Amino acid sequence: MSGMAMVPEVPSSHGLPSAPGSGRVRSTARATVAWFIALLAGSALLGLLGGLIWGEFAPRTQLQEISAGTAEVVNTESRAFFGGDVWFCAIALVAGLLAGIIGYRLAVASRTGLARAAMMVALIGGAVAGSFIMLWLGQRTGLAGYNRTLGTSAVGTLFSETLTLGSTSALAIWPLFTSIVLLVAEWGTSSGDPDPDPDTDTELAD
Repeated sequence: MSGMAMVPEVPSSHGLPSAPGSGRVRSTARATVAWFIALLAGSALLGLLGGLIWGEFAPRTQLQEISAGTAEVVNTESRAFFGGDVWFCAIALVAGLLAGIIGYRLAVASRTGLARAAMMVALIGGAVAGSFIMLWLGQRTGLAGYNRTLGTSAVGTLFSETLTLGSTSALAIWPLFTSIVLLVAEWGTSSGDPDPDPDTDTELAD
């Protein structure tokens, strides 16, 4: 027994302390991912709300049944042709401002670096998705009733047409105004940074 070589015990790697700050990094990454998903989900919900408002209150053109399954516009000079687009643009503008202001205050202003950039990407990406969700839901509001009326109504029946977006460029309004809010907020933050101490600059110059 005395002649046997004694091998020193190697401490288990499981007992080694973790690198300083690694727990904080993981926690920050999880929080960033959670906020990223939350901003996308919030934009989707805002798009659903906007679609409901657009579908319920936007003006529609009046149609008249002229034969089974066929209808024509009663008044070709009706303002309802572009009224739906105006409503869509107005709702998208308000949604863009709300998403930008609330999103910046809650998720962007308190972060720096990549986390700050990720929150901005989530807000702009969510704005694009929200616009398409609003379009999708608004155009389907009342669609079933329209198809039923068109297929079963007697000749001469008057009914409203479904909503359609005449100008697809209106889809850019929500992300545009969200981006404007973010740019203005970032500009205000950078311009509001305190100026360097003049005494320090003088000492460095000496």
